Amino acid sequence: MIILIPAYEPDQQLLRLIHSILTAAPKLTIVVVDDGSGPDYQPVFDGATGLGCTVIGYAGNRGKGHALKAGFDFIADRFPGREVVCADSDGQHRVEDILRVAEQLPAAPDAMVLGTRNFSGNVPARSKLGNTATRWLFRLATGEHLSDTQTGLRGYPAAMLAWLRGVPGERYEYELNLLLEAKQAGYQIRTVGIATVYLDHNSGSHFRPLADSVRIYAPLLKFLASSLAAFIIDTAAFLVLNAVTDSVLFAVVGARGMSSAANFLVNRHLVFRHGRERPAARTGARYFALVLTLLAANLALMSALDQLAVAAVPAKLLVEAALLAVSYCVQQRFLFAREQPAADRTKDLAASHAGAVDPTHIPAMVPAQFPHSLSGNRGHQSTHRFRSLP
Repeated sequence: MIILIPAYEPDQQLLRLIHSILTAAPKLTIVVVDDGSGPDYQPVFDGATGLGCTVIGYAGNRGKGHALKAGFDFIADRFPGREVVCADSDGQHRVEDILRVAEQLPAAPDAMVLGTRNFSGNVPARSKLGNTATRWLFRLATGEHLSDTQTGLRGYPAAMLAWLRGVPGERYEYELNLLLEAKQAGYQIRTVGIATVYLDHNSGSHFRPLADSVRIYAPLLKFLASSLAAFIIDTAAFLVLNAVTDSVLFAVVGARGMSSAANFLVNRHLVFRHGRERPAARTGARYFALVLTLLAANLALMSALDQLAVAAVPAKLLVEAALLAVSYCVQQRFLFAREQPAADRTKDLAASHAGAVDPTHIPAMVPAQFPHSLSGNRGHQSTHRFRSLP
């Protein structure tokens, strides 16, 4: 079992966490990733090395997702076949919760295990709001309910490491991408309840509300942008065709055909990651069937709301919002879902057992000038510090 801790500009909480883990479970191996924290934070990482951890790192902050991938690469290379539990460096995960997640991994060889919080007590508003938003995004995209989509306490079986390194994302969006991709890749998600801990109102968090939120909600934002573009094309085409032909029916049908074709191409190539994995003709036919179904539903719902004496504008907004959500769900889960997840999963399993490492994720790691080997080294833990080649 490996405990992986990504850290950017950590304080003494990191050392307290490491000490507590090793006090409770002295034989555990801990790998800490310095995500380009800079020389001012060298004493903290030296302290982690002194406690018996393996510390790796690189110059320049690249984000939590990149740090996790760097750790997965290193573990697959140096500790092949070992399970991994990821924990945050800011002291928000209790040792007993970390060990509880670790205990669940042997019983879940094809699943990631999440330590999920219930967000009771004194929770910072931005944390509660952020988790609520990502929880609904996850449910919209997958149809599954997950109470805590932003937890950093996660356990992964060894067979999953190769897949973990291939999921896109370099910063905070990476962990949500893992959840969104897991089901299509053939993996399950299991949960274990943990305590909700926020120290000093989460003041140690490096989350950037605007930039990181855009990254996290990118799948939905891209879909909304694509839908807006289709609406603009539909409106412009309708005006032009109506002026040229003087036929409202021809203008409506022609405009909807052009906007739908544009929307299909954008969604297939830019919005949904696996959109191009399925044949264009088959996916296109299903997409236009969806368009016709949604159009019929639109007419039926508008008629029903009209019978209920709902004003036209609120009725239109309500119907369009509901059908937009339905359209996103169908396209995400079915039309542009990943093809043949079982084959990829078999490949990931083989790569993990072979200890394969993709060298494109991180630079090569070599021991820095820390030749000492501390006495009292715990078990098989390395006391070397590793840094990336320049």
